[in-house]
Amino acid sequence: MAKHPFSFLHFLLCCCFFSTLLSPSLSSVEVEALLRFKKQLKDPLHRLDSWKVSDSPCEFSGVSCDPITGLVTKISLDSQSLSGEISPSISELQSLISLVLPSNLLSGHLPAELNKCSNPRELNMSANHLIGTLPDLSELRNLQILDLARNYFSGPFPSWVTNLTGLFSLALGDNNYDEGEIPESIGNLKNLSFIYFARSQFRGQIPESFFEITTMESLDFSTNNISGNFPKSITKLKKLNKIELFANQLTGEIPSELANLTLLQEIDISRNNLYGKLPEGLGQLKNFVVFHIFENNFSGEIPAGFGGMRNLLLFSTYRNNLSGEFPANFGRFSPLNRIDISENQFSGGFPKYLSESGKLHFLLALGNKFSGEFPGSCSKCRDLQRLRINENLLSGEIPSGIWGLPEVVIIDFGNNEFTGRIPPQICTATSLTELHLENNKFSGKIPPELGKLANLGKLYLNGNDFSGKIPSELGVLQQLSSLHLEENSLTGSIPAELGKCAMLVEMNLARNSLNGNIPESFSLLTNLHSLNLSWNTLTGSLNPDNLKFLKLSSLDLSMNQLTGIVSSNLLQMGGDKAFLGNKGLCVEKSLKIQMHSGLKVCKGNNTKELLLFFIIYSLRLGHYFRASPTTLNKIATQNIFKY
Repeated sequence: MAKHPFSFLHFLLCCCFFSTLLSPSLSSVEVEALLRFKKQLKDPLHRLDSWKVSDSPCEFSGVSCDPITGLVTKISLDSQSLSGEISPSISELQSLISLVLPSNLLSGHLPAELNKCSNPRELNMSANHLIGTLPDLSELRNLQILDLARNYFSGPFPSWVTNLTGLFSLALGDNNYDEGEIPESIGNLKNLSFIYFARSQFRGQIPESFFEITTMESLDFSTNNISGNFPKSITKLKKLNKIELFANQLTGEIPSELANLTLLQEIDISRNNLYGKLPEGLGQLKNFVVFHIFENNFSGEIPAGFGGMRNLLLFSTYRNNLSGEFPANFGRFSPLNRIDISENQFSGGFPKYLSESGKLHFLLALGNKFSGEFPGSCSKCRDLQRLRINENLLSGEIPSGIWGLPEVVIIDFGNNEFTGRIPPQICTATSLTELHLENNKFSGKIPPELGKLANLGKLYLNGNDFSGKIPSELGVLQQLSSLHLEENSLTGSIPAELGKCAMLVEMNLARNSLNGNIPESFSLLTNLHSLNLSWNTLTGSLNPDNLKFLKLSSLDLSMNQLTGIVSSNLLQMGGDKAFLGNKGLCVEKSLKIQMHSGLKVCKGNNTKELLLFFIIYSLRLGHYFRASPTTLNKIATQNIFKY
């Protein structure tokens, strides 16, 4: 049979004709559906102002349409501060392929009507405030991306999701499901490459069927109650580049076969009950960017191959039982950003290449047995924020450039054997909030430049050999909450300016050679809870007015040369022991009896009582005395304050 030469052209014309007939009607339906969707939302940023009655929704902000049919195919309103509930009208958009509404403030239930959408491939409602049991969306057979993580969904974990065999990305974690096990049917998702099931209240073990999903690249089952041995079958997943299993109840050793996952870039198995030595082969996985195994029971040494890593950014092994010397070249070739190897048993010299790249933000190595000097290369890390190497066996002087790092927030060199002085250039460390130098062998004067560190909240210089006077410049530190200068060789009087440190909670100046009076300005330290001025040579009368407004839970003024009467409120704060060794201090007889104090009774108490009685009696019988009442009042006042 001969074909008509214009039949195909006629067909196209007919399609266009019917399209023009149907399109306005369908468009109006979609406009109406979107306006109902908008009506249930609050839009403080006015992102939906363009959503108005019109012939087509294709000009609506965040809306995309098919270029041929003009029908809505995508709604994308990421991080727009939208609140309210999701209208079921969204299901009327029959050509909708992608609905992306993450990181808003959407609440209420997820509409079950979404199951009526015929062809969605992406559904992302993550990081909202959605609640209730997840509706069964297993009819969405073409779905490829499903992200409902970081909401408040409750009820049973949605096992129906294992029927969506077209999924390659699945994120349902960070919700409030009932406690349960990972569905055995998870292995049905043969195309899955990304799974996020963190904080999903799972218990038990990961099903073996999961390890048959050979397309898997990134898995996150963190912060659940998954138990059993570390799953050896995970080594079947040759495409894995990310493993997140931290904060579970896993036990056993890391299988040596894990070293066969050559594409692995990130692993976090922290906060489990894992033990044993790290497989030597892990050091050959040169793609590592993140390596976290902290808070386990690993022992032995770090594999030598880690010294050759070239991509390593984050490395954390704290709170294990790792020991031995650190790999010699660790950090030499990698852009290391954060490292925490604290609370292990590492020994030998401090790893000298950790800061080689100059990109370190965190250097945490406290609680080990490192010895020798601290490397000076750390001074070129201008973005370093936290430097903590306390509780080691380190000695020598701190390289001068480290003191003045502009971004450093915490410097902690405490409990080592460091020597030398604090240089004046510490004034350039303007971000510093904590300085810990306690229990070392530092000496010299405390630099007045510390007063320029406006953010300084904690200053621990105790247990050293600092000498000279306490700089009055410390009095301008309005954020200072902890001041520890005890056990040094400081002299001179206590600066009255310290009374201006309104945020002070604890002050310890004990075991120095300070003299003079307790400053009256201390009465202004209304946030002070702990005050220790013991074992100095402080003198003068103990004026209760200086301290009576303080809410001290700990007070120690012992072993000084103070004089005067200990008031009842001071005795309540510190007890007898707070005043021992001050021969000139005493308590009134009535207070001694009332509080069972062991302090001596003030002499002359009976004389004072007789004098007061005599004056009062004399005022009533003034004709017996030539002295005026005003004169007698002055005499009484002088005698009362004499004690």
